[in-house]
Amino acid sequence: MEAFALWVKEVVAHLGYTEIVFLMALESSLFPVPSELVMIPAGYRAAQGELNPFLATLCGGLGSLIGASANYALGKYVGKVFLLAYGKYFLISPKTFHDAEQLFLRNANVATFVGRFIPGIRHLISIPPGVFGMRLAPFMLLTTLGATLWCGVLTALGYYFGQPVIEAVMAYTHEAALLALVGLLVFVVWFVIRHRAKRNAVSTQEPMP
Repeated sequence: MEAFALWVKEVVAHLGYTEIVFLMALESSLFPVPSELVMIPAGYRAAQGELNPFLATLCGGLGSLIGASANYALGKYVGKVFLLAYGKYFLISPKTFHDAEQLFLRNANVATFVGRFIPGIRHLISIPPGVFGMRLAPFMLLTTLGATLWCGVLTALGYYFGQPVIEAVMAYTHEAALLALVGLLVFVVWFVIRHRAKRNAVSTQEPMP
């Protein structure tokens, strides 16, 4: 893992449009490449006149879409089959899978778009749409919009604030990832409790036969 981190830093040191696409594709797949370590330096290099900030942002969005599409395909062609075949060994029955599928699809658009802004979640947010059969067109549209907007924000940070922001990101990347994970757990617990409360409210309102 340390060798991989050193390799990423070496690539970032010679950052160009191709490297942005490649690293952001990794970032949106299962590889631990923080987008902050790619797009903020890209913004800084743009401020130095070495890159075009708008083109860098678009390259970041393109790379994110490529990586997210790979995760979508992984969920669709591997994840769903695996869960349906072996989910019972993880206490996931076909009914549980179906209930989770319906729950996700009711919130798929929001989850796919908002997930692009959450550190640590961006690596995984594209797998559930594939597993639960979200349509490809809205998935690609929302992923591209969310990822490009996020890349634009990071590029602007690097462009206007430069080296101090890069140093802060380098120093606190692990802390930020941990904070994002805690936030995700809190959100999941809140979401499950809220969903159960709604379901219980509906069941109590149903007339007795």
